[in-house]
Amino acid sequence: MTNTAPLDGIRVLDFTMIMAGPYCTRLMADLGAEVLKIEAPEGDHIRNRPPLRDGHSTYFAQLNCGKKSLCIDLRREGAREVIFDLARTCDVLVENFRPGVMKRLGLSYEAIREVNPKLVYCSISGFGQTGPLAERSAYAPIVHAFSGFDLANLSYQDGLKRPLNNGLFIADVLGGALAFGAIQAALVGRNRTGNGDWIDVSLLDAMLGLQVYESQEAQFGSARRRPLYQPLISSDGFVIVAPITQPNFEALANAIGRSDLLRDERYATVSAREQNWVALMSQLEIWTRDRTSLACEDLLNAAGVPCARYLTTGDAMRSPHIVERESFATVSDVAGSFLVSNTPFKFKHADVRARSKIADLGADARGILNDDLGYSSETIDSLFNGGTLREAK
Repeated sequence: MTNTAPLDGIRVLDFTMIMAGPYCTRLMADLGAEVLKIEAPEGDHIRNRPPLRDGHSTYFAQLNCGKKSLCIDLRREGAREVIFDLARTCDVLVENFRPGVMKRLGLSYEAIREVNPKLVYCSISGFGQTGPLAERSAYAPIVHAFSGFDLANLSYQDGLKRPLNNGLFIADVLGGALAFGAIQAALVGRNRTGNGDWIDVSLLDAMLGLQVYESQEAQFGSARRRPLYQPLISSDGFVIVAPITQPNFEALANAIGRSDLLRDERYATVSAREQNWVALMSQLEIWTRDRTSLACEDLLNAAGVPCARYLTTGDAMRSPHIVERESFATVSDVAGSFLVSNTPFKFKHADVRARSKIADLGADARGILNDDLGYSSETIDSLFNGGTLREAK
């Protein structure tokens, strides 16, 4: 690893909050970009969301470590001029307001393009920037429901009569990751053309794209239900086994001492097993019930059969594999140190990792406006005294 990072020298103007947008810009910070997070006077909504330690949110920190903070009241006189001056120095702008908000603030793509035509402008929203539902308010659970994802998942749950409760915000993380990728593509394009672009990321489109099989089945109905990967009961929990290929199945039958399964016509081929999948899983559960999850996992993986026990998030974080891969990084704020997820990709020769800085609300405004924009101390003081700029107390 070197001391350089892939996005060294890239500056990002970050108008994001809660999860989807902050996830995107956090990845950019991890790759070395200078991310200037613009926050309203009340700060990002999740600055005060638990888990909290001495009033400091680790939830906020996981999504925003490595960024700088400027607290600007965009409704105040002089705010737009400050943003335009910042935009002139930036390569990327990311926002995840409801469509129309940035335009009402005078900060639309067209307005920003006037001051910096090379800037890549990325808008992340629930339903996208166009279409009859564009201005509808949408958080991840709303998008999950509207996209068909929740009912598709329900169709795989035997015995349940209504969709599962929602606590994992898949649309936000997926949408943020796709926005991150699109921004990198736009920066490559800018290097060729010299021009920026406007990227429209829809969380709804992201969730529809996630349903690869389901979107095809909706058009071309299948005669039978697809095989489902289901938890199998062990003596102390659950395991999941995926004997997909013929070699997987043969290894499974031999590993559990059931070579008779290899001679059973119901399981002789991939197609036959798919038609009799429930029966096969029932046979396998007879074996798993008498063993611990770890014993099942060790024996089947040793035989080359894909298998995993079910872990809690905490157990997974403490896994020797996760620890060795440095999948989590230690960061610190005034309340102490804790772990945040590292980037889900690693570079051989570049410094790509979670940065430890966690900025207090508005902490970086004076330095950026003075050092980078050349504002005088008197001008900066007047912006603070007039309420345009704020700092955490």
